[in-house]
Amino acid sequence: RQNLKEYTYSHAFLLARAEEQLEKQIKAGDPLASFLKGQLYFEEGWYDEALLQFEQNTDFQSIYQLGVMYYDGLGTPADPKKGVGYMEEIINSTCPKARHLKFAAAYNLGRAYYEGCGTEISEKEAERLWLIAADHGNPKASVKAQSALGMLYSARHPKDLKKAFFWHSEACGNGSLESQGILGLMYLYGHGIHQNLKAALECLNQASDRGNVYAKGHLVEYYYRRKFFTKAAEFAKRTTENDDVENIAKATDCIPFYIARGLAMTSFYLARCLQLGLGTQQDLEAAKKYYSKVSLWEPELSGF
Repeated sequence: RQNLKEYTYSHAFLLARAEEQLEKQIKAGDPLASFLKGQLYFEEGWYDEALLQFEQNTDFQSIYQLGVMYYDGLGTPADPKKGVGYMEEIINSTCPKARHLKFAAAYNLGRAYYEGCGTEISEKEAERLWLIAADHGNPKASVKAQSALGMLYSARHPKDLKKAFFWHSEACGNGSLESQGILGLMYLYGHGIHQNLKAALECLNQASDRGNVYAKGHLVEYYYRRKFFTKAAEFAKRTTENDDVENIAKATDCIPFYIARGLAMTSFYLARCLQLGLGTQQDLEAAKKYYSKVSLWEPELSGF
């Protein structure tokens, strides 16, 4: 009886029940059920089945998911051009049923133009699309686009740090973990805003608590440079315990590049502490190990 009860509440059982119920709804003519069945497969990571299901559908939600899957190569060889085509279909549609997907589609199209993937590279078009997707900081729009604009304005030449600060502030206020960490750095160094150490540490600590590894790396650097060596070493040790960039990216929705850089920074300062016996017992072998990790994640940092 106990085994039966455990199976009744198992993931496999509930999944089978959901699939069975959706199939009944599809046969009954429920227009949403077919999409939901594909989405069920997608969320389970059954991309082949999800792709087949979405391709049977004509609703805009399925079209959007097909765009994502072809662009990223999920359940099919990557075909960014085809993915872009699906996103453009949503953007250009005048149907009210496509309206709620336009912000996300505009963000993805902007990413395609920025990367030159599936279309020509165009920073100007990426900016235009991200501004549409960001919708003046609307929390119901694309928060990723708001964060992307913050990065765009801080990376282009010449930089526009005031615009970068504005968009990272909007994204942070709407829940972006990536932008929260970057906002902390902007306050710390006075980029685009007056320097404010209290606000900087508040943003960096909150972002760190939420799992932002880039913020953790900069906190370690902050502690080290202010000679809080024990705090720097202990925090760096905890941070480097999990160095699976891919899984961290999935869990936090942060960009792998910045995760790797954060890990490189924490490893570098931990290696320095171990090499010199600052805030921790001197251990030259352990120092070598962490220096080698710096080279793995961020070769440029291994020499600074």
